[in-house]
Amino acid sequence: MSGRARLAICAWVATLLASCAMLPLVSPATWIIQAAFMLAIQSGVGAATRRVPLARPLTVAAQALVTLLMLTLVFAHAQALAGFVPGPEAFQHFADLLQQGSDDVSRYAIPAPLHDGIRLMLIGGVLVIGLAVDTLAVTFRSAAPAGLPLLALYSVAAGLSESSVSWLWFLLAAAGYLMLLLAEGRDRLAQWGRVFGGAPRTTPGSDSSGPLAPVRTGRRIGAVAMAIALLPLPTISGGLLDAAGTGVGAGNGSGGTISAVNPLVSLRDSLNVDENRQVLSVRTNTNDISDMYLRIVSLDDFDGTTWKPSQRHIQGVPNQFPTPTGLGADIKRSEIKTRISAADWYAQDWLPMPYPPSGVSIDGSWRYEPVGMTVVGDHGQNTRGATYTVTSLDVQPTAEQLATAPEPSAALRNQYTKVPKSLPAVVADTARKVTAGSTSHYEQAVKLQDYFAVTGGFQYDTQVDVGTGRDAIAKFLKDKQGFCVHFSFAMAAMARTLGIPARVAVGFAPGTPEANGSVSVGLKDAHAWPELYFEGVGWTRFEPTPNRGSVPSYTQSTTPGSDVPDPALPSTSTSTAPSAAPSASESCTAQLRKLDGCTSQAPTLATGDDPRGPWSYVQLVALGLGALLLLTIPFSPMLWRTRMRSVRLGAHGRTDADAAVHTLAVWEELTDTAWDFGISPDESLTPRKAAARIVQLGHLDPPSAASVHRVADAVEQVLYAPRPQLAAGLAKDVRQVIAGFQDTAGRSTRLRALVAPRSTVRVVWALSAWRTSVTTRAAALRPTLRKPSGQRG
Repeated sequence: MSGRARLAICAWVATLLASCAMLPLVSPATWIIQAAFMLAIQSGVGAATRRVPLARPLTVAAQALVTLLMLTLVFAHAQALAGFVPGPEAFQHFADLLQQGSDDVSRYAIPAPLHDGIRLMLIGGVLVIGLAVDTLAVTFRSAAPAGLPLLALYSVAAGLSESSVSWLWFLLAAAGYLMLLLAEGRDRLAQWGRVFGGAPRTTPGSDSSGPLAPVRTGRRIGAVAMAIALLPLPTISGGLLDAAGTGVGAGNGSGGTISAVNPLVSLRDSLNVDENRQVLSVRTNTNDISDMYLRIVSLDDFDGTTWKPSQRHIQGVPNQFPTPTGLGADIKRSEIKTRISAADWYAQDWLPMPYPPSGVSIDGSWRYEPVGMTVVGDHGQNTRGATYTVTSLDVQPTAEQLATAPEPSAALRNQYTKVPKSLPAVVADTARKVTAGSTSHYEQAVKLQDYFAVTGGFQYDTQVDVGTGRDAIAKFLKDKQGFCVHFSFAMAAMARTLGIPARVAVGFAPGTPEANGSVSVGLKDAHAWPELYFEGVGWTRFEPTPNRGSVPSYTQSTTPGSDVPDPALPSTSTSTAPSAAPSASESCTAQLRKLDGCTSQAPTLATGDDPRGPWSYVQLVALGLGALLLLTIPFSPMLWRTRMRSVRLGAHGRTDADAAVHTLAVWEELTDTAWDFGISPDESLTPRKAAARIVQLGHLDPPSAASVHRVADAVEQVLYAPRPQLAAGLAKDVRQVIAGFQDTAGRSTRLRALVAPRSTVRVVWALSAWRTSVTTRAAALRPTLRKPSGQRG
């Protein structure tokens, strides 16, 4: 197999390995097989046209044409001439598919379904990247710059994927790129034969050996480089109660908001902000704002270490939202209207709304997720400066209705009571102990709420060290210190162990009434709370966090000395009328709240100005270092070559010996420069003949040619003269020669000499020689064992 054919195969494999990073984005992942086959045809066309041979631009054009024909045959054969020749209708069909793919990307969560639009985007993108890699690495014989399109392919996939094995995709992409570099290096060395010392590796019956030492050494260097590059990559995952968890939506959450990438990120730090900046201004037609929670998103997927939203389909926002799941006709309810104005700096991708919403009127591009009844921005849409009106239901169940609620459906129970096997046993044990003697799920839920808010001895503390991993809830139950995230996560998990469907909601608790009749919702009002499901009522809010939020009226005791409401008595309401007075929630204890003794239930819990948290900055720095290291690999030959030129042409000592060493270094720099511009060195020639060869093949102008000969004369003086007359200004002569090469060489040759200089192969030679010398010295140090001759002394 020729060196160029081997290089083409390596380019195909490298592109395919980098494409594997996109496997988690769609389901099923069968598109990779089709992409691999079409990529192989594209590479084969390139190999055939180079063998003819065609001019390089014609080779690229032939590959691009075949790629277009293949895409037409696969995606637009019904609109094409003869099934594969694209015409106006075929191009229009491509445009329609790309538009469909763009809509599907914004509509579906990862992994998205493999519709034709998304499949065209994936396969077409891989073929474009493959064409760029093949053109750079094989057609123009510059493997180093080919790493840039591979890096782009991996970066796009890694930025979208939430896979926990992202390191594996990086490893595959890096391995493919290093294999491409080694293949190019081996092809170059094969043109020179074996140039290294040491014993060659041969096979029986073979009388020749290839340049195996540099290739073997290059593999080891590549393995070390990949291992180092993997070290700074951050883990894209968050702990159960970590301040920086996994992502749950689109957008970056900039502007001091609860980020849609993770609404819980940096919650603890934001609770301690000095300035409670206003996030939302709310006007509503209800006189009771104690239940005016503005819900952003619900987290219903619990894997033992993280709560996050399930990946669900989204659709256009309907004019009238459907009735909430599980809400029966006999439950008392009233319709309220709320007008919400967001601050100009508040850029939230999810729309804060009272729950359950029945309709929303808002300008812009928004989408609706029906299961969680949430509205999310589309194509970068966010709440910055937005004003919108929400129609919602004020659902008012009684304790009796909740206590007598039937069992939910098996499908809903299986989905929302699922807990991982890794969850510590103490979580379920504590839940059973706290709720012992309960006769219904409702009674269990109330006892769990009271355990956290009143009887369990828990303390609200925003300075507590948040836990991570599967033992986070167990640590919280032991230490009994935390903030709303700890309380809501723990209660929801414990409810699930009891068979109660549960999830966690994130948003804002009721704000502070203003004198003008509006309600101000600030940063410190951000909150997380559990929602439990009761058949006939639907998803129902509970409040386990001490001194935060408002306790729902249907969970408050109406019988003195009892912790559980009497289902036979009607529920009471803790109405909070608008007032110009400040909120009294800070001085309202959990006991007073349980006895309906608070004048206001306005909370002061929040998210902060910085949604990413301190640890996220560490991750960003580490990610930047990893990307910098990855980008350094393709440009390492250029960096090494620049450094060597600086050393060789730099200052030297004052003695004759130092001047002689400097002369030889300058000559080596001149020959390496000629090598970089395509004039390979010939060690059999004298300096004078080598200089003449460089001038002739380099087409150098007279001043540059004179500089070459002056350097050659100085080298001959050092090598052959009994008393050499050392010349001055040799470094200046070499720089004149470099300028001459740049003036006469073409653009591609100059780029190749700069980015991927051929003379960098000396690094591999030096490493191989060093290894051989070390091996030889090590063998010489071993004691020699001699077999006894059998003679008697």
